[in-house]
Amino acid sequence: MQQVPIFALSAVLFPRSLLPLRIFEPRYMEMAKDCLRHGTAFGVCLIREGKEAGAAASVHNIGCLARITEWDMPDLGILEITVEGGERFQMQERRVTANGLILAGIEPLAPELPLAVPVEFDGLVRLLRAIVENADERYFPRPLRFDDAVWVSFRLAEVLPIPLGRKQQALALEDPLERLALLRDCLHEQRGRPGG
Repeated sequence: MQQVPIFALSAVLFPRSLLPLRIFEPRYMEMAKDCLRHGTAFGVCLIREGKEAGAAASVHNIGCLARITEWDMPDLGILEITVEGGERFQMQERRVTANGLILAGIEPLAPELPLAVPVEFDGLVRLLRAIVENADERYFPRPLRFDDAVWVSFRLAEVLPIPLGRKQQALALEDPLERLALLRDCLHEQRGRPGG
């Protein structure tokens, strides 16, 4: 079982997603420095109860490994990093260190194999194309894979303005077609609301 430090966040990280983070808490500063020094990853998990700062939060068991791709220290005591999402994992055990950092024993979830996007999800592919065309290139690392249900489902889950609980649900699903169906349902729910 692999041991990794966990960054408890009010955000969900997906495979191949880029996420900018601003770090100032000593426990996370030490974690990031250690990861940079050794070229290792840390885990990102959505907070279930608690806050990002202060005492160790309760987090969801399914998370995503994060590797630091860029870093900068614009001011003393503040570290700005960008991470890229890697493998998804399930937390098997956890302990909290004296400085409040969560250390977890994790098992990776099986990677999803590329799968053609069925015709029924063509609308989602068109929506993602429009989002990508209007976004800065650095937010969507190449290659773009609009024909792959895995890539399309993770990118949509990343960018759609849906509740964090739904994003976590999308991360935990192990079938990209189920993930696409979930996202389509989320969009239909939002359109059904007043002002949606």
